[in-house]
Amino acid sequence: MTALDYDWEFLEDGKTIEPISIGMVADDGRTYYAVNARLASHGWKGWRLRRRIRKHKWLMENVIPHLPKPSGDWNLHMPKSWLFNYHDPAVKPMQQIADEVQAFILGTDPDELPDVELWANYGSYDHVCLAQMWGRMIDLPEGVPMFTNDVQQEARRQGLSWKDLPKQESGEHNALADARHNQVVRRWLASRQETS
Repeated sequence: MTALDYDWEFLEDGKTIEPISIGMVADDGRTYYAVNARLASHGWKGWRLRRRIRKHKWLMENVIPHLPKPSGDWNLHMPKSWLFNYHDPAVKPMQQIADEVQAFILGTDPDELPDVELWANYGSYDHVCLAQMWGRMIDLPEGVPMFTNDVQQEARRQGLSWKDLPKQESGEHNALADARHNQVVRRWLASRQETS
């Protein structure tokens, strides 16, 4: 069984969930990080999405600061209206992210479907973001699990609350840092289970 921990940062309004960034880590050491290029698009949809994010105080304070930053001369010329470095290699169209996430989940051997477990923290919306990259739930590619295990659910099963779990030292709300912390917590919970 291969465990993959992941996290999405997203904008949600009670009706829709708009992906912002994704981070994934595998037990074999692989990592993946991407930012939705829709946030950087020049059309009406991109402008509207950026406007909605700018009005969302929590996202502006907690998520946007963790997105790719400009460096060097580019930092001097970046328009003030931009939320992050739109030219960073991590900024990709959703179709490319879907293809790369599928390859990440399926692992290194494309001829053999892996036995994969997905894990997230409060993972309901994370799984919706993941599944919607391919359309409907029944459109998930073969080998991509139809559910995500939840760190919080496992903690509750063991009689633990949020305050009992290992604390994240830094990078909270950076999708990759959160995925790494999910892995730490999942492994910690598994080790507790093994010793009981």
